[in-house]
Amino acid sequence: MKQITLNQLDFIRQATIKAVAGLSEDTIDHMPDGFNNNIRWNLGHIYVVQEKFAFHFAGEPLQLPENFERLFAKGTKPADWNEELPSLEELLALLAEQPKRIQSILQDRLDEQVKQPFTTGSGLRLNTIGEFLNFTLYHEGMHFNTITTLKRFATKRQP
Repeated sequence: MKQITLNQLDFIRQATIKAVAGLSEDTIDHMPDGFNNNIRWNLGHIYVVQEKFAFHFAGEPLQLPENFERLFAKGTKPADWNEELPSLEELLALLAEQPKRIQSILQDRLDEQVKQPFTTGSGLRLNTIGEFLNFTLYHEGMHFNTITTLKRFATKRQP
């Protein structure tokens, strides 16, 4: 079961990367009417949440660029950005590396209880490292859907 979780982490991440590969910086910054965020924000947010849920609760150091929480944490939005943003290439490199790091550091710890269990906004209580990783599959899947929707809007506007 442990390997299934790790395989699924890699699978959804590859799908996310494939969905945005080759898009322009302009396309990933497009924000259609009615949306608070764009593709760039969703990619950065996926990285930040995965980093926190995989490593913070496991007591491991985070590899989080200095400005990522300000840019991509829950409750942030592009309308508030006023600093240099990571390029799509930088985001994709971080996203591609992250599942490999999770596997190398946490593969034998999925059943381990965390010191500080966490209850999600929807009421799900996460107690083990594996439970945190499984929740990130759901989280990334939701944002993957948003990314594909934003991509459709962005490509429709281009001549």
